[in-house]
Amino acid sequence: MDRNQFKVVIIGAGPGGICAAIKLLEAGIRDFVMLEKAGGVGGTWWHNRYPGAECDVPSHLYSFSFEQKRDWSRPYARQPEILDYMQHVVQKYELMPHVRLSSNVEEARWNAGTDTWQLQIEGSSELVEGQFLISGVGMFTELTYPDIGGIDDFQGTKFHTADWLDGHKLSGEKVAVIGSAASAVQMIPEIVDEVDQLTVFQRRAQWVLPKEDEAFSEEEIRTFVEDDSVAAKQRASIREGLENFITFSNKEVLEKAEVRGLENIAVVKNPETRQKLTPDMAYGCRRPLSSNLYYPVFNRDHVTLVTDAIDTLTAKGVSAGGRETEVDTIIFATGFQTTRYLSCIDVYGKEGLSIHDAWKNGAQAYLGITTAGFPNLFMLYGPNTNNGSILEMLEHQVEYSVGQIRSLEASGHNWLSLKTERMGTYNTSLQKDIEGVDVWQGTCGGYYRGNAGFIVTQWPHTMDKYKAWLDQDSDSFDYG
Repeated sequence: MDRNQFKVVIIGAGPGGICAAIKLLEAGIRDFVMLEKAGGVGGTWWHNRYPGAECDVPSHLYSFSFEQKRDWSRPYARQPEILDYMQHVVQKYELMPHVRLSSNVEEARWNAGTDTWQLQIEGSSELVEGQFLISGVGMFTELTYPDIGGIDDFQGTKFHTADWLDGHKLSGEKVAVIGSAASAVQMIPEIVDEVDQLTVFQRRAQWVLPKEDEAFSEEEIRTFVEDDSVAAKQRASIREGLENFITFSNKEVLEKAEVRGLENIAVVKNPETRQKLTPDMAYGCRRPLSSNLYYPVFNRDHVTLVTDAIDTLTAKGVSAGGRETEVDTIIFATGFQTTRYLSCIDVYGKEGLSIHDAWKNGAQAYLGITTAGFPNLFMLYGPNTNNGSILEMLEHQVEYSVGQIRSLEASGHNWLSLKTERMGTYNTSLQKDIEGVDVWQGTCGGYYRGNAGFIVTQWPHTMDKYKAWLDQDSDSFDYG
């Protein structure tokens, strides 16, 4: 069996893996490899190529602080432009020699005899070994499909928004979209003119707010590029707005959001359809969405909204409420298994501890980065770090992780492992803070909660507070 040894192994060549690689190089650590399961770099922006895919963080904050992009074409960038940016960063910082594409990690196991992580790659006898393991897996890896019968019975074309069927033409087809969250809200307006009939199956209405998203003029773009102060002010203004919003603690802001949401829905002409699209939950209970194009779709004669529960898929279409809708193509806009994080891979820590057992009640990690029982493991965009601009969150986590690696090297020890009591104390305190966010306590489902019912995805504070907690961290690890 071949064996390839490195100082650091990074899983994923998405934004987290890219940031980690750059900061390792800056720290003088060149002995690392990036294992990417896809055929290209970019992570979620490589996979999510459905029509209309875009970022819900304003563009000028959605670039790394050390490699800021100023020439965004619009306030909320679309997938192709973001993917181009990620590929630009990889090329500029000469990361490709460290990247192994089409390398899907099936298992990672801590070897106490060598104090290293050993990783198995799908379809290969190769064993990749590293003293340190950095996971750039994040939240959006494993697809979710609806728990309905008959999926294998449907004889037409079917695919998931995050696994878009390239080359398939929807022109003139009868299309069903199952799901009404982020990908559906972004994708549906892009395909509505192409299809012959469109049926949207909605389980529960979402809040979809309007947004300012007119494309920047050439003059505006030129000003952002050439004037440092204007670009900096734009970025700072967006960040300040997010910091004031992401704690979901300002009731006045939340109330105004619902008013704007209702105003957005008001464009729907049919009263019955408008009522079906009106949420019965508080704003913020689920992921906030925004679109100026989604609700007008339901004024089109060839678009139907179905809110009856789906009974089953049939050979010819979708049966809901006892009525079958015949379609040519079904698109599942049903998101990801967002509560799994690194447990989408078989990971084994000290004494063979499985991450599936360690997280049987829900994913837990100190500051979202390290978890007890798994030495020399650092996670990016891990449990309870979903909020604000993820690129900023990633930069903070990478700085912390690389700092721990450098400190361990200087200490002469071979490994560090988070203290069990440290993780327990942290998670108890964190869950108490999360319980204080009223809108997250509603019975609105969503993707926030793990098996035991506690929220495993959300960060309840500002980004500034997260950075302060990282900076103040001390005495969290055992060493060996």
